[in-house]
Amino acid sequence: MSKKITALIPGAALALGIACIAKWLETLESSAGLHLIGASVIALFIGMAINAFFQPNKTTAPGIKFTSKKVLKFAIVLLGASLNIRTVLTVGRFSLTVMLFTLATCFGLGALIGRALGLNWKTSSLINAGTGICGGSAIAAIAPVIEADDMDIAYGMSATFLFDTVMIVVFPLLGRWLGLSDAAFGLWAGTAVNDTSSVVATGYAFSEAAGDFATMVKLTRTLAIIPAVLVFAAINLHLKKKESAQANGVKVSIRSIFPWFILAFLAMSLLTSLGLLPAGLVSGLKTISKFLMVAALAAIGLNTNFKSLCRSGARPMLHGFIISTLVVLVAIGVEYMIGIAPYGTL
Repeated sequence: MSKKITALIPGAALALGIACIAKWLETLESSAGLHLIGASVIALFIGMAINAFFQPNKTTAPGIKFTSKKVLKFAIVLLGASLNIRTVLTVGRFSLTVMLFTLATCFGLGALIGRALGLNWKTSSLINAGTGICGGSAIAAIAPVIEADDMDIAYGMSATFLFDTVMIVVFPLLGRWLGLSDAAFGLWAGTAVNDTSSVVATGYAFSEAAGDFATMVKLTRTLAIIPAVLVFAAINLHLKKKESAQANGVKVSIRSIFPWFILAFLAMSLLTSLGLLPAGLVSGLKTISKFLMVAALAAIGLNTNFKSLCRSGARPMLHGFIISTLVVLVAIGVEYMIGIAPYGTL
């Protein structure tokens, strides 16, 4: 047992070191008044840059694999503590209506677009989840449930990041051109921009009030991780049973393939929603979860070859651009249809 643990140390330490650097760079960015790139994306890209020169070997590979798989699952369990279902009640029915339409667009049309582009369902699903829910967190949460490989995760992260980078600049300009109120723009940014850091950057670029509202909407949108994880777990179980039956006619045991960490994830969310976890503990668990998730994405980057990503990366990027653009149009369209009177007029 001790030998196995020792074998994990070099690779895990490398991923944790990259995570520390990524968090430090994120802190520097925030102290400069910027919120352009989250630590998760920074860690992923640093890992990919290292992979271009030093690929995982016998010394580092075990720890890198452990961090990208096991540590990621543990981070997701801790993430459950920050998902309080009561948050939905603080935002109101208008934001929920917009979110339902954008989620339907991502997972409905997104699946069709992915199939039309010839993408495997795992890559397509991660891009759709990142676009519809909350960028890197959703991708990281769903990836182990559907047993996505590191390349699928890298595609999903890259596609959502590239779109967010453009929208940080474009959204505030469009919002002013359309004459949106602070709350209307906050609702739009909170439901259409992907990653949390990008939502913050976009909202506050418009106004302080828009940034506050966009952040609140984004926190509510994150709750969609819970049903999404359950649905994708069911889909993956069904596909694995089907593949097993077609391969050898032997029935596969659900107990052996069920992603049990989901139950711990749901239990943490339930405890928080019932107010059984102290606020200080919840805050601490959320901080640990975010850091471990950054470390896991660093490990994924260390396993991702940038040249291979570029060779076949045009279709995933196109998929991300199409579905993200559709979400932007749907979000603003729904706002116009339902009116936004409680938050200001459009």
